[in-house]
This record gives sequence, structure tokens and C-alpha cells, in this order.
Amino acid sequence: MTVERPLPPWDSAERDAKRPRWRADDIRVDHDSPWMRLEVSPAIAPTGRRTEYGVVRFGNRAVGVLPLHDDGTVTLVGQMRFAFDAWSWEMPEGGVPFNEHMPDGARRELREETGLIAANLREILQMDMSNSITDEVAVCYLATGLTATETEPDDTENLEIARVPFKDVLEAVIKGQIRDALTVATVLRVYHMAVTGALPEALARLIRS
Repeated sequence: MTVERPLPPWDSAERDAKRPRWRADDIRVDHDSPWMRLEVSPAIAPTGRRTEYGVVRFGNRAVGVLPLHDDGTVTLVGQMRFAFDAWSWEMPEGGVPFNEHMPDGARRELREETGLIAANLREILQMDMSNSITDEVAVCYLATGLTATETEPDDTENLEIARVPFKDVLEAVIKGQIRDALTVATVLRVYHMAVTGALPEALARLIRS
């Protein structure tokens, strides 16, 4: 999957073009489903060393939406996560098929999990989720101007919803009580926006307090 990757100011396209790449001789598919495919390749590292490398190719892009209310509270979703057999408080998240417009997928996940509709949806962050073994990419949004409607959770989702002051969400992130990577990154990004003047001052003041 090709994703535009802007370089930081200390790097350049010229330097990047000269860097040795990974090379794969062949690809073996060990698992394939609508959600992900596991590919294993005899590969040659940028150092020239031969090795075997496995990559999980995802069938969707990840999306996360932080719903920020006018009073400085955030709507979070709690659910039991299979991989860790543990409860996780998160912002609304999900998968967006490649044939669905990313903001449309973000609005869909927000409505399905929280019953909220956003008048304003702002892309604030792009991420690689675990770039050593997967090609999963994520886009994170800030949702404001929120109104309530009915939730539409998936038939495997047993969700709890909590409306929490932003400062408490930020503290839970710092203490490791919120551990979901998308939520952690997005909460820190919104705080950064609040202290650098990238949010309306009235809302930023509620976040900083």
C-alpha cells in the first residue's frame, strides 16, 4: 500500500532516494481473510543480510475520532478487547474500507459507537500503527459541534459510554490507564493544539485548565 509520507525538515527526498531498501524474493500467504493477510517473504535487508520477514497486510484503514464537547468534556467508549482479555477505554474507532471516503468512515464510527453527529470534523493526525510488522495506517480526527442520536454498535460490541472532562482523560493517558495507541496519540495531539493556539481560545482554555 502506497501512502504519502512527508519527510521531516532535517531529511530530504534526495537522501531518501539513495537509501537501500528491503527486497523480497517471493511471497507466501499463510493466512487470508477479509480483515487481514499474513505474508511471509524470504527477504534481503538493507544491510544485505538474508532473512525471513512476515508482514500483516490489513484490509481496512484505521480511524479514530475524539468527540470534544463545548464544555471541554470528551465522550469515550469502553469495551473488552480480545487480544489482551482486558477492558479498554478509547475514543470511537474502527476500520474504513479502501473504497470508503475516510471522513465518511470517521463519521460512521462516531455515530455507530456513541450516537453522536459532528458538525465539524478535522483531521489532526496520521500514523503507522506498528510499522515493523504491519502496513496498517491510521487517520485521527477531532469532532466538535456534537449532537446526539441513537447508537448502532456492531453485534460483537458490548460498549459502555462515558463523558469525561478532558483533563481527566489526559491524566489517564499519562498514567497508562488509557493505553489504546490511537487514543493516546490523539489526546496528546489535541492538548498540543490547545497550548499552541490551534483551537478556538474558549475551548483551548477548558482543555488547558
